[in-house]
Amino acid sequence: MEHRIRSSFARQSMMQTLGANIESVSDGEVVITAPILPGSRQQHDAAHAALSFAIGDTAAGYAALTKMPEDSEVMTAEMKINLLAPGAGDSLRATGKVIKPGRRLVIVTAEVHALQGSQEKLIAILQGTMVPVAS
Repeated sequence: MEHRIRSSFARQSMMQTLGANIESVSDGEVVITAPILPGSRQQHDAAHAALSFAIGDTAAGYAALTKMPEDSEVMTAEMKINLLAPGAGDSLRATGKVIKPGRRLVIVTAEVHALQGSQEKLIAILQGTMVPVAS
């Protein structure tokens, strides 16, 4: 399962552009980190909301994929984000989790934390629906 997730992630050029990496993969949970690069900051020098959304959606999607058969993939059907605080720090960490797996719909969530040294702050929560598709 972990090899499958990491192999798929390696083919995502968007994640490469953002400098994102998979930190961990377990059944129903995937953690992705990304540095807050100069090209992913907004005008207040914090991480752009798009960075939080991109890694949160991706972590949640791969968490869903850990619950799917080998011949399936998932795609996001819908995803909501609540931005709770500015993404101030060195990097972001998104922890995606499966709330309810299903054959047709997989309900997922993700929490995004901003990391600065040993400090971390919850800056966004996402909730959405993944749809299994044939690979």
